[in-house]
Amino acid sequence: MEPRYVQQFKKGSLEMILLCLIGRGETYGYAILEELNRRSAVLGWAKEGTVYPILYRLQGAGLIQCRLAPAAANGGAKKLYALTEQGRETLRELLRFWDAYSACVEGFISAYREKEESE
Repeated sequence: MEPRYVQQFKKGSLEMILLCLIGRGETYGYAILEELNRRSAVLGWAKEGTVYPILYRLQGAGLIQCRLAPAAANGGAKKLYALTEQGRETLRELLRFWDAYSACVEGFISAYREKEESE
């Protein structure tokens, strides 16, 4: 399969995936990257240059907020991200849309597979 098709699928859903990860509880960027990379067989490898700009965009849109917290390992600080109320509502709306969208797409896929099997 051409990588550009896979890239488009991932690009369209990555913001929603990040909102879901942050919605599970306050987290920081490196933990988000680790979680995405644990699923790299499907999602591909997550890169800082992809994830952090999206986090900044979500923050700018008022969907997430961040706070600085002491980092236990090196005495510095790390940014912890959490959903805002607007972020929770937006994620609920995205999930409702995703459910309807995926059901619609699944209908097309099922019809195609039935036709393929009958030939």
